[in-house]
Amino acid sequence: MSSEGFTTCLWFDGQAEEAADFYVSVFKNSRLGRVGHSTDAGPGPAGSVLTVEFVANGQKFIALNGGPQFTFNEAVSFQIFCEDQSEVDHYWNRLTDGGGEGGPCGWLKDKFGLSWQVVPSRLIDMVTDPDQEKAARATQAMLAMGKLDVAALEKAYAGE
Repeated sequence: MSSEGFTTCLWFDGQAEEAADFYVSVFKNSRLGRVGHSTDAGPGPAGSVLTVEFVANGQKFIALNGGPQFTFNEAVSFQIFCEDQSEVDHYWNRLTDGGGEGGPCGWLKDKFGLSWQVVPSRLIDMVTDPDQEKAARATQAMLAMGKLDVAALEKAYAGE
């Protein structure tokens, strides 16, 4: 039995290499790995990119050019916990760049349709605070936002 942990396989329709390059450019502690190509046996034209191994933010991934049969949806997303507003802004702006779109409550889809949650780490403490009034104020503020605003969340939490 392997002790190497998990590798997330992301299914693309011909965009595996572009996606891997993109994610490596967005996150620290990232690098490209092996690129696998189709053979005469397939799938796809011989020599075309089939898989791209990469690491993004220390997490292992494989991008697979599997075809159009399956697409991403919001049932699976990746959470990015951020220390401050500048990190929230960085990830939000980079992941929506080039055709991505912002959604509610810190959620977004990147240009490949993959869902992300860009979350200030402090928000988790706020919305789980034992003081239910503080937690409710922070939750209400979050529910009214697209990209999360750390200062506005803090103000709501404090009752200001």
